[in-house]
This record gives sequence, structure tokens and C-alpha cells, in this order.
Amino acid sequence: MAITLTEHLFVPLSDGTRLAARLWLPEGAEAKPVPAILEYIPYRKRDGTRARDEPMHGYFAAQGYAVLRVDMRGSGESDGLLDDEYIKLEQDDALEVIAWLAEQSWCDGAVGMMGKSWGGFNCLQVAMRRPPALKAILTVCSTTDRFANDIHYMGGGLLNDNLWWGAIMLAFQARPADPLLRGDDWRAQWIERLNHMPFWPALWLAHQRRDAYWKHGSVCEDWNAIQCPVMAVGGWADSYTNAVPELLEHLTVPRLGLLGPWAHIYPQDGVPTPAIGFLQEATRWWDHWLKGEDRGIMAEPMLRAFVEDGQSPVSSSKPASEGRWRGEAFWPSTAIADTAFYPQSGGTISSQAGAGTTSIRSPLYTGTACGEWMGTGVIGDMPGDQRIDDGLSLTFDSAPLTEDCEILGQPVIDLLLSSDRPLAQMAVRLCDVSPDGASQRISYGVLNLAHRDGSEDPKPMVVGQATPIRIKLKMCGHRFASGHRIRFAISTAYWPILWPAPEAATLSVDLAGSRFTLPVRARDAVPLPVSFAEPAHGPFAPITQLSQSKLGRSVSIDTLTDTATYMTVGEGGLFGEGVFRFDEIDLTLDHGLNRTLTVQADDPLSARSSISQYFDLGREGWQIRIETETAMTGTADEFHLTGSVRAFENGELVVERLYDQSFPRDHL
Repeated sequence: MAITLTEHLFVPLSDGTRLAARLWLPEGAEAKPVPAILEYIPYRKRDGTRARDEPMHGYFAAQGYAVLRVDMRGSGESDGLLDDEYIKLEQDDALEVIAWLAEQSWCDGAVGMMGKSWGGFNCLQVAMRRPPALKAILTVCSTTDRFANDIHYMGGGLLNDNLWWGAIMLAFQARPADPLLRGDDWRAQWIERLNHMPFWPALWLAHQRRDAYWKHGSVCEDWNAIQCPVMAVGGWADSYTNAVPELLEHLTVPRLGLLGPWAHIYPQDGVPTPAIGFLQEATRWWDHWLKGEDRGIMAEPMLRAFVEDGQSPVSSSKPASEGRWRGEAFWPSTAIADTAFYPQSGGTISSQAGAGTTSIRSPLYTGTACGEWMGTGVIGDMPGDQRIDDGLSLTFDSAPLTEDCEILGQPVIDLLLSSDRPLAQMAVRLCDVSPDGASQRISYGVLNLAHRDGSEDPKPMVVGQATPIRIKLKMCGHRFASGHRIRFAISTAYWPILWPAPEAATLSVDLAGSRFTLPVRARDAVPLPVSFAEPAHGPFAPITQLSQSKLGRSVSIDTLTDTATYMTVGEGGLFGEGVFRFDEIDLTLDHGLNRTLTVQADDPLSARSSISQYFDLGREGWQIRIETETAMTGTADEFHLTGSVRAFENGELVVERLYDQSFPRDHL
């Protein structure tokens, strides 16, 4: 079906604000209205997501849908200012956009909403508000709990990605609107936004427990608020996997889940492969709920999940994953049962409870083989061979398996332990150990022990008192092959994923009161058929590649000071895209970042994270450069954040912002 593309239009809001949008329309929609699909994010429809939007939204339009890609208030060419993520005003604006869509002459009144990451979050949040025209949503790489499962905190511990993402947002939001679309006021608007720019990582560090700030927009606060059908999608290489089973278990509306091997990417472009024909699956979903056409999508298993085979972790690169698709008619699945393993004093596991105690105090740089908290499909961002981290941890291994063992779900670790410090943290990893000794991380979980009973009212550990602790690891799907061993590894640090507790602690584990539980899929479970078409796309945006990106990752240990330095370097394309030009709009983009994280083995107050970054965009006669610097350190009592943003136009400094904020440590 032929389509027309409107490069730029404004959606008017009741307060006079205008939101910038791109619109794809199937030919004939004015005469015969069609349903509409909305994607609503702050990532600049003009240049930020153009390469992804063209083949995806163009495909949907060719299937008979109007597609509107909207920049949120304060981003791209839209009016206004952006104050934070997921605020009520963001949702209010979305409600107006949906109502506006439903009233357009080319729309038949039915609206669907889709998105990945930020867009996946606000799909769920807007669905909770129940706009009448919203008939279904499709949420990808999202969360149900903004404190427990987002880029800021994990297990009540502070993620180093809080600073990383805050730095990215400084650069993203410091870019101006395109003068070719915005007109003569582009520069005044740019300066206003720069002068208003919040210090993003500080916004989130100000809330170190699960308070009202995080409860707002967390779907788990009221599952019944969502009354439209939901399709939830995630990938094992991404950080947002738990939302899919949680939505399937707790929602009561028609719902489907899809979990593949992918990183933080739409599945039609999924890495690690295999990618799938996701746009065809999404079209089946939209046809059912927006057009009333039964394409068989609701006859699919409630959960379709890719169960991965063990793979040699010779490096942190994983372009492809081997395995098979499994279909579960319902979730939780009756084909999956909890199987308990008990740690033994010799570092093994068995079917009988153990005895005795064992202790661990890991070097604070334990975790350097962790890869990125959020995989983005870039070479090197996957976890590598875990043997070094295993050697710095308390490990418990099974005997070599005599038959395959397939798991699908969330492993659970129950420990009876004591700490010699009131504030401590721990990490637990599930690994697949091959006959040659290589150790592949399958799943992991971390816990700030002050949050052991919840994150709303954290409490220090009572020093020396045996305390029951439970950690749920990330959702995973994996087949341990015959001859391999199952390994559980426990450490008291997980750097550079997690900022360390203020004191290095020793944890003692009472083996008699501890067990590990795996969600084992029955070998005789009747498989439900699962198949997908090959990936399809609409026309791609014309791009000229000017240079390839340069990516580097390294870990080094200074043996004189016992200090580890973890470095990530991305030049000419932070996510591997390189330096390129969008030919249709004659706009060149170049993004680079250097991140350095250091910590001494036995001194948590030595921890430091720093990020320097640039973003260049422009065309002849209009060159914009953004430079940012951010850093974080900590004392026993507070965190200290510093930052700067420098914005240049044609080589001349336009605005410089400096940030310097400290926050008391709250059981962290």
C-alpha cells in the first residue's frame, strides 16, 4: 500500500503548547479513515530515532495504519521544557494527543500505543489513565516498578548507570531544534532549554528509597488500572526482562508475552540473533484489537520465550544465540516447577540440606566481567567469562549433569546470613560451567541488605545476627547441557554495576538455612508450536556512512594500590552507529563518550565514576557541539555529584552550565 509522510506537524494542546510530530498515512486514509498508532518519546523524531522510525512506522502505514511519532514536551521541535521522566504532565499531554488523534479525519477513532524503553514505560502508564480511544498497547523493554527495575537502582543498591544515563540525557537534551523546522525562534528556545536543564542524575539520586516519587508511574501499584489489551516484549540480553512475566501474571486483560535473546532493541533488528518478523507480529496484534480482524494472534501461547543453549563466553561479544522457542499456554506455567539445590561446605550443591558456615568478603572490584547493565547490541557489552569473578566469590557447583536441564523463569536464592557491618550488599550469579571450565553468566541479582524487607523503609543489618535473605534473580531461559555444571556464585560487591556500600563487609552464610531454587521445565512437557516469519521492514532512511565507530573496553588492576580501572570508550557513534549523514535532511551526527570507573579492593570510599562526552550535529553553516563532564564520588555520609554542559554554535560557546550537588546517603 502506498503511503504519504508528513515530515513535521504540530499537535496542539489545551495550554497552548505544541508537540512536534511526524505522520505516516496510508494512501486513501482521508476518504476511508484507519486506526492510528502512537509512539511518544523525547528522543527527537527529526534525527534521534529517524533511522529506526522510517522502516518500522513506514511498514505499519503500508499495512493500513496512520502512525504518529511525537516528541514529548521540551524535546526536539516541540514547545516547552522537560523537567524529568514519567511525570504526570507527560501523561496528561499523551491523553490529549490520543484524543486529538481519534478526532482526525483520517483516523477511525481507534488508537494503539507502542514504544520501547521510555516509550514502553509510558505505554503502560498512559494505559493506567484509561483514555477512551486507546484500544491496546505494545510495550517493549519496559518495567512495572520504577525503583526496583529501572536504570537507577537495583535490589535497593545504586546502579552506576544512574550517572551514565544522566550524562546521556544531558547531551541528548542539550541539542537544539532544527532551524529548518523550528524557524527563527530556534536559538532562543535552545538557550531557554539549556538554562532550564535539570541535572538529571541528581534528580534520581535524591530518592534513595521507594517513595512516592518512584511509585508514581509504577504499574505494580495498581494492576487493575490497566483495562486494555497488552502485548509485552523483552530480551535476555537487555535489563528489562522481568516486566514480561509480571504483566502476564498480574494483569487480567487479554495479554501476550514475548522474550527473545535480544538486547535493548526492537526484535526485527534483534541482536543477539535470531531476529524475528516482529513487525508482522505487531501487525497481527494491531489488526486484532484496532481493526477487529482475527489474524490468529490471540491463539498463540500466552508466553513465547527463547530458551538459550550454553555458549562459550570467550569474550564479551555475542552476535548470535543458539537455542529454541518454547510456548507456554499460560503464565505462570504448569510445565515449570521449582527445584531446590542446597549448598554444601565443600563448595558443591546437592538435594539435601548442608551444614556448617562459610564466609566471604570479596574485593570491591569483583564483577569486572559483568558487561553492561543494559545490553544495547554493541560489540563487547555482554558479560564475559566469569572465571575471574568466580575466583573472587563464594561458589557452589553441581556435579556434571547426566542429562540436560532446561530452566525458564526467575531463580530464587534463600540465604541465612550475618554481616559484620550494618550496611552491606551482595550479588548472586547463576552460571553455566562447561567441561573446559569456562563460566557463562545466565542470570544474576543484587541486594542492598538494608532493603532485605523492602525498599520503602530500609533498615541496617543487626551486626552478627543470622538473618534470612531472599534474592530473586533476573528472568532467564537456558538449557544446561549434559556434562555441564550449574554454578551459584556469591560476592559482597558487583563493580562496576553497583556502587559499593560505605564499608567493606564480611558475610557469613549458614548453609543449613540456605537453598537455591531453579525454575525447571519438565522434560516431558508437551511443546506448543512457535514460529516467526523472517524480519521485514519498510523503506530505510537514506544515510551516508562517513566513518565507522571505534569502541573500546578494558579492565586493569594497579598491583601497587590494588585499584581496578574499568574503561569504556565510544568514538563516532556511542551505540555502534558511526558518524553518518541523514541525506534527506542533510544532517550529520557524531556522538562519543569516555567512561572511567575506579575502586580500590578494600576501600569503598575510593570509588569514583567519571564520564566525558561530546555530541556533534549540523550541516554547512550550522554546526552544533555539545560537551558534557560528569563525576560521582562518595564519603561515608554523602554522595557528591558534579557536572558541566557546554553548548557551541559554529565554534562559539553559547551556554555553559555547572552543577555541584551532594546528597546524604540513605542506607546506601
